[in-house]
Amino acid sequence: MIKFMILFGPPEDAERFENVYQDFLALIERLPNIRRRQVVHVTGSPQGAPKVYRILEVYFESTDAQTEALMSPAGQEAGKELSRLPKDSYQLLLTDVYEEEGGSTSRPDADEDAETPVEEADAADETVSDAVSPSSAD
Repeated sequence: MIKFMILFGPPEDAERFENVYQDFLALIERLPNIRRRQVVHVTGSPQGAPKVYRILEVYFESTDAQTEALMSPAGQEAGKELSRLPKDSYQLLLTDVYEEEGGSTSRPDADEDAETPVEEADAADETVSDAVSPSSAD
């Protein structure tokens, strides 16, 4: 699974941001090949003021499906809409999502003889915010 992410920083003008964002989101909805879309609104951080305001995650089956979507007329139009925001106010990320059946992610550095089984460690990870924990898409 492939995920296209956009991390939006806190806007200087929230009303202007929301207007552009809603138009942008409507264009994202028209992209071909989307398996799943998720929006995360950041409400705080244990490290003080968060540097991220909102996260848009768009999932695709493959890199080819993602490329086709982003290069489509709707993808190009969405890119133009996004450019209405200041360039330093968002970050675009192309990511691989690693998942296995059952929703657990393998840990190559896990010690097989460790006292805490990986399943218990995975359960503890579920308390972490969706913005930083492994995705459960599938």
